[in-house]
Amino acid sequence: MGKVRADAIAVEGVVVAALPNAMFRVEVVTAGEKHHVLAHISGKMRKYYIRILPGDSVTVEMSPYDLTRGRITFRR
Repeated sequence: MGKVRADAIAVEGVVVAALPNAMFRVEVVTAGEKHHVLAHISGKMRKYYIRILPGDSVTVEMSPYDLTRGRITFRR
């Protein structure tokens, strides 16, 4: 896996929908609560043409300042 930022929160989620401009709606479960996060693909994933489809399990990094947006860093 790539380098993880010190202040980023990494969580597991499932891609619910593919949106335009390489954006995705990801369902994340934290503390028993389901949240939807708007996420984009990290640069390395774009560079190596890693495809993401609805239903894929992914790792999302989120900033502690805005928990509604994130960056997809890994696909399982």
